[in-house]
Amino acid sequence: MSNGDAVAYRSHIRLQRIKGPFRIAHLPIDGEVKFGVHSEVAEHYGVSPDISEPHATTLDYIVAATSG
Repeated sequence: MSNGDAVAYRSHIRLQRIKGPFRIAHLPIDGEVKFGVHSEVAEHYGVSPDISEPHATTLDYIVAATSG
């Protein structure tokens, strides 16, 4: 295997589903990050704040990660 074939980084995370859309990602460096639904996304999926406390969605994180 040449150096060009070597894996430079492998992410080690653990995802824990708590209830409904609420889950916790266990990430290197940052530790626990909470994910869920909020506002229009919660409304779209019919999730009441009484059922699941609002948290940023995975989509929010993807948009933030890919924004310049």
